[in-house]
Amino acid sequence: MKLNLQSFIVFSLSMLFFSCKSQSVVVNPNVEKNQLVADTTFVNLKDYSLDFVYDMKYATEDNFLKAQVYDCAECYLRYKTVQALIKANEAFMKEGLRIKLFDCYRPLDIQKRMWTIVSNPEYVADPAKGSIHNRGGAVDITLVNKRGKELKMGTDFDFFGPEAGHNFEDLSQKVKDNRALLKKVMLENGFNSFDSEWWHYNLKSGLKDKLSNQKWDCK
Repeated sequence: MKLNLQSFIVFSLSMLFFSCKSQSVVVNPNVEKNQLVADTTFVNLKDYSLDFVYDMKYATEDNFLKAQVYDCAECYLRYKTVQALIKANEAFMKEGLRIKLFDCYRPLDIQKRMWTIVSNPEYVADPAKGSIHNRGGAVDITLVNKRGKELKMGTDFDFFGPEAGHNFEDLSQKVKDNRALLKKVMLENGFNSFDSEWWHYNLKSGLKDKLSNQKWDCK
């Protein structure tokens, strides 16, 4: 009886250990079942959801830099950012909408390349300080309807003027409603907004993550 009680205690403690550990790691459905992924690991959003739309601007010349700075269009983020973004997208999908992505994680080397092209902190974060894009916790986004058409937000992505700010009032009611919906759902799912850019959202829990220069392979 004493031996059984001792075995039960050891078993219970083991279960408690694994239960606590499972709160910070998760199994990626596209890798081996026994492989664990920490919430700060960089992952490709496409491996976890096919419900997003992409227009990765910096993998083209269709951006304010007028230069392609990414070698290929991929949306990598830290795993915890991916999880929060998926939850937000699920909420939008209930309204017949989906998130469209313009930019995700940005390696520090890319930040330096952007800074070389436009060395102005009003437009590009100084790589000496870095941005949350370099931490894998920021996304630049908009919303599209069931036909894939972007909702009107008042300005284009990366328009640097007062009209792009959340506090700008001289907009149609429809644009205000669209921006308000985007902001409401993102804030409800763990993100912060950026006052001067209606498209930019930061994961609250990612603000103190380390700057990264991790790269992805172009296939």
